[in-house]
Amino acid sequence: MKSTFVMAQLQSEPDPNVNLIKAERAMQEASERYRPDCMIFPEVFMCSFPAGTGREEILSSAQSLDGSFVNGMKQLAKKYGVWVIFGMREAVEDSKDDRNYNTVLVVDAEGETVKAYRKTHLYDAFGTKESDNVKPGGELFEPIETPFGKIGLFVCYEVRFPEVARDQAMKGAEILVMPTAWVKGDLKSLHFRSLITARAIENTVYLLACDQCGPRYLGESVAVDPMGVPVASGNEREDLIPVYVDTERIAEVRKKLPSMKDRRPELYRA
Repeated sequence: MKSTFVMAQLQSEPDPNVNLIKAERAMQEASERYRPDCMIFPEVFMCSFPAGTGREEILSSAQSLDGSFVNGMKQLAKKYGVWVIFGMREAVEDSKDDRNYNTVLVVDAEGETVKAYRKTHLYDAFGTKESDNVKPGGELFEPIETPFGKIGLFVCYEVRFPEVARDQAMKGAEILVMPTAWVKGDLKSLHFRSLITARAIENTVYLLACDQCGPRYLGESVAVDPMGVPVASGNEREDLIPVYVDTERIAEVRKKLPSMKDRRPELYRA
């Protein structure tokens, strides 16, 4: 099965309304140039803040799953007839915990929500503590059937946990989608590409990582095939990056590299 994805590598702004405008421009251009089956936007695309922004401002930016930003993205998905995957800050009704969820939504071409995933492994690393403002989700993404293949999904830092991608692959995911806001830093570009390539190779799947860009984030979005070959990539600037996926490639690779079939889980320990 052949399909076209477009990764919208964009710099998200603090104002969700500005980002809706950016999303529509991206969808319009992508529809005219590439006719995608699915568009992927970065982690927390709804609103992103400069380093040093106050906690109260960040928390107050969150919206519900039926808020104006999500509804706006759903309308755009229907208008352009394309599946859309995007990140947001989800408001939590919890009198004992004021943190938000870092949530990714999957919306179909009719503008209906198919799945919402709350990031489970939070970025408490490299001097950052995401858990100060974000509440972890309680379960991994359950892969979904789509017109263009079975999709698995995880978010950013979760690529550092091989179990997450393996869980998706064992449940039949053919294409792993990774919205991300990969913070710049020492050797972070090397880690980004190496981890993505490893997860694709060890699970013999496609992995599409759509990153934010700008002063704080790396950019360098990349899509890797089941043999670890980069099939599309971006630089540090805003860009629309087309990715052409052929799921028959997975069967072809697994025939000569049957590592998934050769697993011996009875020997493994957590």
